[in-house]
Amino acid sequence: METLVEGAVAEALRTGDGGAVRLYAAACAERAVPLFIGMRAGTPDREADLDLCVESLRGLWNADRALPDAAERVRALEGFPELQPCEEGISDVAGTYAFFGVLVLRYALLAHASAEVDHALSCGHVALTAMGLLDQNLADGAGFRAEEEALQARSLSGGAAGLWEASVAAGRERVRAVLGRLPR
Repeated sequence: METLVEGAVAEALRTGDGGAVRLYAAACAERAVPLFIGMRAGTPDREADLDLCVESLRGLWNADRALPDAAERVRALEGFPELQPCEEGISDVAGTYAFFGVLVLRYALLAHASAEVDHALSCGHVALTAMGLLDQNLADGAGFRAEEEALQARSLSGGAAGLWEASVAAGRERVRAVLGRLPR
């Protein structure tokens, strides 16, 4: 599978251990899932979905062991409206970024459960795609994709020290940027 993930990052994932794959996936999810949360907060009947996402993010950071209920979480995510096929597709800003957030989380959970590199690469690919789209749709081309590339590389260059904080900050900034694109 051809992905947007840098070759050096992909190689580090292939030669690393399961902990490296899990940490990489957790960091990608921490930066992308806030898009889903930010776009769906306050939506009627989505509280359980939001809770699942928040709890899943928390669990993903335990990179030394797989989440025991990851498969159940993936099945639950696959029932989300964002991942259901529809004839008209997704055409609104909030729906687009909510979709990307859920899809990154799906791949992150799969990578976390299996430590399979292909799932982690898919997770990173979706995150990069979302950030490339965001850059294209902002007047100043804010550099979110370049930031995502740098943070993906950082997630494989050592331990988790500072990675969580950087990922949380990046996730918040992305939500602010998308909210700025919504009609008022």
